[in-house]
Amino acid sequence: MTASLSGEVQYNLPVGEHSIPLNPLIGKEITLTHTGNIFCCSCGKKTKKSYSQGHCFVCMKKLASCDMCIMKPETCHYAEGTCREPQWGEQNCMVDHYIYLSNTSSIKVGITRHTQVPTRWIDQGATQGLPIFKVTNRYLSGLIEVELAKLISDKTNWRTLLKQNSAPQDLNTHAAELIPQIESHLDELELRFGEGSIERLNAEIVEINYPVTEFPTKIVSHNFDKEPVVNGTLKGIKGQYLIFDTGVINIRKFSSYEVTVTH
Repeated sequence: MTASLSGEVQYNLPVGEHSIPLNPLIGKEITLTHTGNIFCCSCGKKTKKSYSQGHCFVCMKKLASCDMCIMKPETCHYAEGTCREPQWGEQNCMVDHYIYLSNTSSIKVGITRHTQVPTRWIDQGATQGLPIFKVTNRYLSGLIEVELAKLISDKTNWRTLLKQNSAPQDLNTHAAELIPQIESHLDELELRFGEGSIERLNAEIVEINYPVTEFPTKIVSHNFDKEPVVNGTLKGIKGQYLIFDTGVINIRKFSSYEVTVTH
């Protein structure tokens, strides 16, 4: 799903060549039907299984965007000359990144490209986000995230996320408590990557409101691989999840699945 922050998050569902506005459908019955076809989001070929959020096996193995370092940026191997696609790496990894705190199911640390704020927070269902560092590349952001993850979670409990909104947090206070604990590591990294490679930010907390009229008390997960038809009354949208009265479905998980939508 694509999303934009305009007061309440506004969602659209890409289906073929069309984009369906979802916010007006909340409170209405919707049916999603998987045709059984999956087409790679990169090469377009039909595939029996989706890898790395919409790729065929061949593309998953060859594309830099599907490499392990995307999930674990601290494992970046660009400098070793072994990047799958060096030009892609230069355009997407050797650019400014933010290290941030967000409030999802709890306070967590994460990283994102400078162009992905606040999109990254919306995708993960965060109700608050705060960038605390701006750095010159993805590898460096990953190294800082690893140190902060020793002090605070870098994971989201998706079940908790979908049962409620977390209580508001003073992310600036959390940042002020965490940063002094990694000061020596920050100094070492700045010596290694060069003066000015780490910029400390004094940003404002971004508040994010999702279009949810009712949270489920029990989480039941829909899965197109097990049930091709998902039907129910849409109760809300949070992160990349559609929340129905019959269960929830992670739309991003089924990228490249051919689906028809009726409402």
